This record gives sequence, C-alpha cells and structure tokens, in this order.
Amino acid sequence: MGFYLNSKRPVDFYRKEIDSPYFVDKTMMLDELSDRIETNTNYISITRPRRFGKSVMANMIASYYSVNGEKSLFSGLKISKMDSFKKFCGKYDVIFISFNELPRRCSCYEQYIARIESRILQDIIKAYPEVEISEDDAVWDALTMVYDAYEAQRFIFVFDEWDFIFHRDFITDADKKAFISFLSNLLKDKVYVALAYMTGILPISKYSSGSELNMFAEYTAASEAMYSEYFGFTDSEVDELYRRYLENQPVPAVSREGIREWYDGYQTKSGIRVYNPRSVVLSLTNNNLGNYWTSSGPYDEIYYYVNHNVAAVRDDLARMVSGIPVAANVREYAASAMKLVTKDEIFSAMVVYGFLSCDNGYVSIPNKELMDKFCEMLLKEPSLGYMHQLAAESEKMMKATLAGNADEVAEIMKRAGYLALVLPIIERQKKIPVK
Repeated sequence: MGFYLNSKRPVDFYRKEIDSPYFVDKTMMLDELSDRIETNTNYISITRPRRFGKSVMANMIASYYSVNGEKSLFSGLKISKMDSFKKFCGKYDVIFISFNELPRRCSCYEQYIARIESRILQDIIKAYPEVEISEDDAVWDALTMVYDAYEAQRFIFVFDEWDFIFHRDFITDADKKAFISFLSNLLKDKVYVALAYMTGILPISKYSSGSELNMFAEYTAASEAMYSEYFGFTDSEVDELYRRYLENQPVPAVSREGIREWYDGYQTKSGIRVYNPRSVVLSLTNNNLGNYWTSSGPYDEIYYYVNHNVAAVRDDLARMVSGIPVAANVREYAASAMKLVTKDEIFSAMVVYGFLSCDNGYVSIPNKELMDKFCEMLLKEPSLGYMHQLAAESEKMMKATLAGNADEVAEIMKRAGYLALVLPIIERQKKIPVK
C-alpha cells in the first residue's frame, strides 16, 4: 500500500458513500469500463461541473480494480451480478491521484509537481524492490522498468480533478504546458497502461496542442451520450431517494415537486435530465429546500467577464431570469482560456461550470437553486440590477399578455421602457395553443 499506488484512501471514501442513507448504485459503469481495459480505447476523460459525482466515481473505480481494495464492498451492488466482476475486481495495481492536493505552503508549479513525482516514485520503489530504480529516474521510466521485470505488469491510472492546478493563481501558461507534458510522458503510448481514467471540469482538448493527449476520448455532458446516467441523479433515482426520505424522516418538510423545482433541469446529450446530486442529498439530509450551491473561483471569474461585457449579455440574462431560453453557440472549450469576450464564450463558460443548461442550441437557467445565484449576480452590478428588475417586469408582462389584459401590458411596458423584452414573450405566446 502506498500514497498513490494501491492507496486505501479511495476505498475508505467509497465505503462512506455506500454507507450513506442516500447512496445511489452507479456501479454498472464499471462493467462498461472493463470492456476497454487493455484495448486501444482505454483512455477516458470525463468532463462535468462540480458537485456532479466525479470524485465519487473516481473513488469507486480505484476501489474496484485495486489489488488493495475490498471486494466485499461491491458484493451487494449491481456490478457483482455481472460476468466481469470475477475477472476484474481486485486484479490491478492502481495509481490513484487526486490532483487537488497541494504541498504545504505551495507557491509554485515546481513544488506541486515535485511532490507528486516523488511520491509515485517512492511507491514504485517500495512495491517493486527487486527492480533497480533510482530516485532520479523519471516516473515513466520506472514504470517501464517494472513492466519489463514483472512479466508485462500493467497499471490502471485514476486521476481526479486533473485541471485543479489550472485555477491556482501562481500557475503560468508555461506551467500549464509543463503539466500537460507530464501527463503525456506518463500515459501516452506506454505499454504499462491498462486503463487511464481522468476527470475534470475543463476538457483537455484546449490545452493539448497537437498530439500530446489525443489518445483520450472525452465525454462531456453536451457532446457525448455515453456515461451520462452516471453523473447526476435521474428522475427514477430521486424517486427512490425520496421514498427512503419519507421512511426515515418523522416530519418531512421537503416535497418531491420541490426537489424537482430546485435541483432538476440539467440536460445531457442523451436527452436525460439530471439533478444536482450534492444538493439533492443535502436537501433530504437537512429536511430543507435550500441553496446548497457553493460559490468559488469559477463563479467569481465568470462574474468578472459578465461585469465587463454587460452590453453583450444584458438582454439575454434578463430573458433567462424571466424563464426564457436563449439561443447560443456553446463550445465547451471556451471556458478553459478564461478570456471571454463574446456572449457565446461567456455562456459556454457558464455551461461548463454548471451555471446554465444547454439543450438543442439554447441555454437556460436549469432550476431555482441556480436562479437564486443569477439573481445574486445581477444585483451585484448596478446595470445588471436594472436588468433584474426588467426581467421581473417581463414575467408580469407575459402573464398579462396570456390573460389578454392589454391595459396592464401597456402599463408594464411604460414602466420598463424596454420593448425588446416583449419580442420573446410574443414568440413564446405564438407557441401556446388557444383553448
């Protein structure tokens, strides 16, 4: 057992998950991953916003394949009924790295990467003492030596939050290139790689120039249907969690419809609508419908670009706050540069970080929890605060229009002084059949 090699940490984390009263069995993903081990499609990158279960799945994968895992953890789960269970569970050396861990008083990339390289090398030397490995050897050279000495020994790599370091203030563009080079040297065209599984918020394609990491197949919510059901809770899964909640909560204060209104609304490429899992679990645990969205780095960065490009996004933000989807050309890579100028780039960043949902060329605010965050953002900037007021007026205008109250519509238009908001309401009204 080492710090990264066959670590017990992912096992302990996943055990806690299983023991949770609101655990959802997503182990069938393991059966799909097993089909790709030691094939030419064994490099997988999963891109999702925060709080959508990426770390839970990474811990599950490391626990399942590791020779130092606990087979009993999975014996009662769905994967145990599959033919692949006996063949793959507990059969591999696993190198599991959560890249969101920093050295003490870390102030530069060299300190960050040196800690990772040093600890991997120490693990290899300890696990394979018969191989003459020097502490000055590169990690990939050491792993190749193990492969040669131990009859084609192969490893499974599970990397969580690969892009964490890109959000640190001390990281330069040169550091980002160096980190991509590290990943490429470690994984690309290496015979010792049985499977490489990597998660993050940002897609690797933006940073991987040329062919550095082109061996990875990237699976994003907006572009790929595969694996969609494993990140976020589906309607049927939330139904089951709510049943448990009613059984265990003496005085339930959360309604099933309330959970849908607050936390549903994210759209995947496969057409599956999913809930924010972290918020659902906290809501049921706390017996309260509330805002469990945690604001951090990306929220502040996106607000910065919205604040400095008010003219580009003002009207569409007002429409979305009033419940009207907005056409947008979403490209997930746009967020990675964080040099957002156009409306489409800003909205792309919001989709990547989970602030907006994208469906068939339109972006929208997915649920009440995120609507609260948008209102908070709009009110922070004076001109956007005005847009927030206009959005509220537009909602009143839509209701008055549908009710055929021409006088009230005219009065609202007079108060708002914002004729452009009328157009999408009229367009929306045209789609509503007359009863």
